[in-house]
Amino acid sequence: MAVRKLSERRGWAYTVAAGILRPTLLAATSRTWSGGEHVPATGGCVVALNHVTKVDPLFAAHFLYDHGRLSRYLAKSGLFRVTGLGGFLGALEQIPVERESSGTSAYRAAVDAVRDGKCVVVYPEGTITRDPGLWPMTGKTGAARIALATGCPVIPVAQWGTQDVLAPYAKVPHLLPRKSVQVTAGPPVDLADLVTDGRPVTTAAALTATDRIMDAITGLLAEIRQETPPATRFDPRSRGVSEYGRPRPTDVNGPGDTSARTGEEPA
Repeated sequence: MAVRKLSERRGWAYTVAAGILRPTLLAATSRTWSGGEHVPATGGCVVALNHVTKVDPLFAAHFLYDHGRLSRYLAKSGLFRVTGLGGFLGALEQIPVERESSGTSAYRAAVDAVRDGKCVVVYPEGTITRDPGLWPMTGKTGAARIALATGCPVIPVAQWGTQDVLAPYAKVPHLLPRKSVQVTAGPPVDLADLVTDGRPVTTAAALTATDRIMDAITGLLAEIRQETPPATRFDPRSRGVSEYGRPRPTDVNGPGDTSARTGEEPA
């Protein structure tokens, strides 16, 4: 049951997506939503989440939909080149991102979407976490730059339990027994002292803002898990771990090894 009515016009693509995905997720999982009052009912905003598995966006979209917002994702550009899917994503007003590029066009599109009153969803880690305990890694600065350029609120969100539905990089979901998923939103991250007021966003400001965003997400996840996160956030570059794609087999018992938590062989 929705806790806040949707005020935006859905359009045909969202009507189709919601009609298929929402009943499926309701049947396949039990969900605990909390902190939804922090999601603005209207106006442009950035929602920043942790990333533990490929189905995370489905549950995040469900959470936001139940709180009256349609989500616009920064999605891999390759998805837009898939026959049929590309047109559908375009109708959903999702935003294509070229990995390993400057990301200028995606950044501008995201800024324009926020200024147009849209809810833009960003996974600051840029990929599924490589942390062996599935804690958030170091973040990239995209979410921070969008927020600092527009002055919009950044809503930190932590999700947990999605990895039980589909283990990181697995292809087959595990739906039985029924899994529990928790999504928690926190109050907007305080970035008031860093907002540019029309001036270019500096690297230092973007990095500071990103650290605050990742701290907020990690704190919410620690509350959900009732565990203490690592003292130092995992950095794949400094650890020599590939940032994208399936972790290497040589990462066993290191950043790519999730076998202890998922019960699967290391990818």
